Amino acid sequence: MNSGGAFAADAEPKYAPPLALNGTASLMWRAGDDERVIRLTDGGYRQAGSAWSTEQVDLTGSFETTFKAHLRSGKRGADGIAFVAQGEGPRALGGWGGGLGYRGIHHSVAVEFDIYRNSPDPSSNHLAVSINGNPDRYESAAESSIPLYGKPFQARVRYDAGHHRLTVHVRALGQGATEELLLDQPVNLAARTGVSSGWVGFTGATGSLTARQDVYEWTVGAPKA
Repeated sequence: MNSGGAFAADAEPKYAPPLALNGTASLMWRAGDDERVIRLTDGGYRQAGSAWSTEQVDLTGSFETTFKAHLRSGKRGADGIAFVAQGEGPRALGGWGGGLGYRGIHHSVAVEFDIYRNSPDPSSNHLAVSINGNPDRYESAAESSIPLYGKPFQARVRYDAGHHRLTVHVRALGQGATEELLLDQPVNLAARTGVSSGWVGFTGATGSLTARQDVYEWTVGAPKA
């Protein structure tokens, strides 16, 4: 259900285009309202799921995306999720486990929210930027200042096309929580994805440990001042 064209990111607060769901990804609605939830993995072993907007995004322009995520299961869980911009299409799906659902999506830039320490991960609670569908090599990585597992959190990813910079902020959802900048990475999205108009969305995976991994209240728009 591809629209066949790109849209320029604007200030529209609601972002609810048709989604292409792959692997274990599914769509549900939160009880009590009409807010849709993207469930990337549902608690099974060795799962991988992806969800892409079928409306392509102009990767030569600046944009900002925000979303909330809730990754949870038992006392320990794996493996995490990623926000990904890619040029391979709305059926793209990568490997399970430490592949976080994007391993092998070669024309891509991924922002990881990783909850399990695989080699060469710095910890079981980190963010990272990875290119070319290779989660074994990071352009940059940072320990998260808040727990990524067990409690919901909010993330904001901003791309400055003029300076080719990707920044990532996170914050907890508790009262009085403040946002913190964790990643500031030089990258040219159009060059790395190989397209001027690409697909954005999410991937997630589990391995020998599991998790239910949900994304909701997703917005895409023009960068805020």
